[in-house]
Amino acid sequence: MSGRPRVAFQGERGAYSEQAALSLLGREIELVPFSTFDAVFDEVQQGACDYGVVPVENSLAGSIHRNYDLLLRHDLYINAEYNLRVSHCLIVHPGVELSEIRRVYSHPQALAQCEHALRELGDVEVIVAQDTAGSVRLIKEQGWRDAAAIAGETAAAHYGMSILRCHLEDEKANYTRFLLLSRQATTPDGQSKTSLAFAGKNQPGLLFRCLSAFALRDIDLTKIESRPLRGVPWEYVFYLDFVGSMAEARCQRAVDQLREMATFVRVFGSYARARAVWAEPETD
Repeated sequence: MSGRPRVAFQGERGAYSEQAALSLLGREIELVPFSTFDAVFDEVQQGACDYGVVPVENSLAGSIHRNYDLLLRHDLYINAEYNLRVSHCLIVHPGVELSEIRRVYSHPQALAQCEHALRELGDVEVIVAQDTAGSVRLIKEQGWRDAAAIAGETAAAHYGMSILRCHLEDEKANYTRFLLLSRQATTPDGQSKTSLAFAGKNQPGLLFRCLSAFALRDIDLTKIESRPLRGVPWEYVFYLDFVGSMAEARCQRAVDQLREMATFVRVFGSYARARAVWAEPETD
């Protein structure tokens, strides 16, 4: 045993989730890739891994609903968040030139985010793969010199491949929000966020009254998302993020008031608020 924290993520080595894990926890960790998000949640809950790192939303494509559903089904806490700038690269075997490429592989979301750049490549076949880093591994293992993959530079380095073009994405303000999950809750210092889920009986004005518990205390809501409530057709569970920590009295009182109106409330944890890197001035 290495003694290093074991960190689960979905995808292949070199995936964007791996980049997020390293940014959140540093390099003294043992990275453990899994093929599905379900496996990541299960391994952390069962104690086989100390942490899990999962994406929950992209600034262009929106929420990753599967992970919101899994969050509700598992007894895990959010310990941190990280906003990863997603920059796609066109990755090939060393020595391959652009004119040789006949096929491009990647995850469907990455392909969609590079739609304009792909059209500029001309007559190339676009092929959907299971994930970004996995498409690099596929091309590497198959020895295909007429194919390219769209993935991050970490994947190119991991598999010993070359980057033909950088910043392939059509929209440069492309960020994915990742969560760090564990079996223990944390008490953050400094600027914090709290995530929770709640549900209630479908009555006129219920959502307004629930949200007023935060508005009356000037608590900033940063996200609200609804998902179908399993087993109850046309009923919904609401996911809510707000600025503040459950260690603060005003936040505790807001959640207590919410509990009086809702039939179900689950707090996923308070954690340090990630930097809004897109709002910071660029430096050379």
